[in-house]
Amino acid sequence: MQRRAFTLVELLVVLAVIGVLTALLLPALVGAKEGGKSAACLNNLHQMGIALQLYVQENQNLLPVMQNVGTNGPPPTNGPPLNVVLLSYVGGNSNVFRCPSDNQNLFDLTGTSYFWNVALNGQNADQLNILNLPYPQTQIPVIFDKVKFHIARGDARAINYLYADGHIKNLMEMQSP
Repeated sequence: MQRRAFTLVELLVVLAVIGVLTALLLPALVGAKEGGKSAACLNNLHQMGIALQLYVQENQNLLPVMQNVGTNGPPPTNGPPLNVVLLSYVGGNSNVFRCPSDNQNLFDLTGTSYFWNVALNGQNADQLNILNLPYPQTQIPVIFDKVKFHIARGDARAINYLYADGHIKNLMEMQSP
């Protein structure tokens, strides 16, 4: 009885098929991984939104006065940053201020991967406006990613936002009032 073995051509064809399948699956796996990171980032924003609501309830319905910390120049002197003001309201867990997709180490450099909308500093939470124009709370971004951390998901979904009404989204919707 003679045993039939695979020929070199057959082995190369099988390896080529496996290579093509891997090449097709790899982008999907990368996208799924980034989708998970984006979901964790949205959860962080949700927790910061709850922390912000707690702050407002304890402070006569006024939003905090906070400043953003950049990577260049001295720290701001006209107000504490987001991670300092809201830290006690997130149970002391500073990782809430770290976006899992922060590949630029902004959390390590500034204490947070997120920006605060400084145009809202000290405003009454029920009567928000941007540049003295009233906007619906569904259209006012409050906290958002510092840079396009989620660009792997496409330009329109590159930045996650927390809006004044508490909803979170990875797409900014700013329209004239």
